[in-house]
Amino acid sequence: MSIENKLITAGSLESLVLKLKGEGLQIFAPVEKNKSIEFAEISSTNEMAKEYIATVQSAKFAAFPKAETLFDIAKSKKSVSLTNRNNEQLNGIVLLGSRPCDAVGFDSLNAIFNWDGLHDNNFANKLERITIIGISCKNFDGKCFCTSVNGGPGNTKGSDILLTAMENNNYLAEIITEKGKAIVDKYPDLFAAAPEVDKNKYLANVPVAFNIENILKGIGSNFEHRTWMEQSLRCITCGACAFVCPTCACFDMQDVTYGQQGHRKRSWDSCGFSLFTMHTTGHNPREIQSQRWRQRVMHKFSYMPQRQQIIGCVGCGRCSRACPVDMNLKEHLTKLEKEIN
Repeated sequence: MSIENKLITAGSLESLVLKLKGEGLQIFAPVEKNKSIEFAEISSTNEMAKEYIATVQSAKFAAFPKAETLFDIAKSKKSVSLTNRNNEQLNGIVLLGSRPCDAVGFDSLNAIFNWDGLHDNNFANKLERITIIGISCKNFDGKCFCTSVNGGPGNTKGSDILLTAMENNNYLAEIITEKGKAIVDKYPDLFAAAPEVDKNKYLANVPVAFNIENILKGIGSNFEHRTWMEQSLRCITCGACAFVCPTCACFDMQDVTYGQQGHRKRSWDSCGFSLFTMHTTGHNPREIQSQRWRQRVMHKFSYMPQRQQIIGCVGCGRCSRACPVDMNLKEHLTKLEKEIN
């Protein structure tokens, strides 16, 4: 559908939250807790953080939780039965205040979990229940580089409704998908006709740090480049970058059993961990950190573009903010562009 512009006031947005809560939907939004901005369930827009670049953790938890049970196991003397959890009735979720980089991150996750004819029902069912009412970015910091990976502070891709803050506590509401339109159609009194405005004047001016086409073109032929070793020397293998990333999808599987019962769990993992590729023989094809750093970067900027036709990075800068040793991905990619071309 074509994008339709509306106007919604801060008061009407509060009314919308109350009405959606009344429908039984869970509303998650950025909230300040212990001087940190995180997604948390809210009952009112008054609970939302007022000024923030991005949450520490991404919004991917809504479709790809840190840990989830995939199916239950029941054993008897003659058989083993499995009961899938993906048939569970799930409450709908509204992600209010998601940044455009968070919203577009779900496209990357969807490309991974539903690639090559495979269909991950657990992920797909959770993704289907999500409605994203995003808010454009009016500020940025030195870690942001969304404009370098074909995104932007007002990018509508991935959101169902995208709000852009204007004067007098008003928001330009761009109605992007059928999910978004359904909300407007249900509560038309909360939305007004949009004035003619230049949306760009309300957006952060995030400079382009590097040419993504140069990265995509050159990275695949530089598998043995010295930069992988140089850039990885600071890494302490903590995995923080992967756990805050909106597009990282590595996971581990574990069977938890107790007597004749049990379940299989899926939990986040990282290709940066030394045990991630460890074979039962003791052989590790990525035995040193530079190989693991190379895998992380090439997966996002070479393997995913080739296999899934999508860049595996949204330029949110979370990995750089979370890194305890100040590894800045934007700086690394800027340097990489110069060295491989």
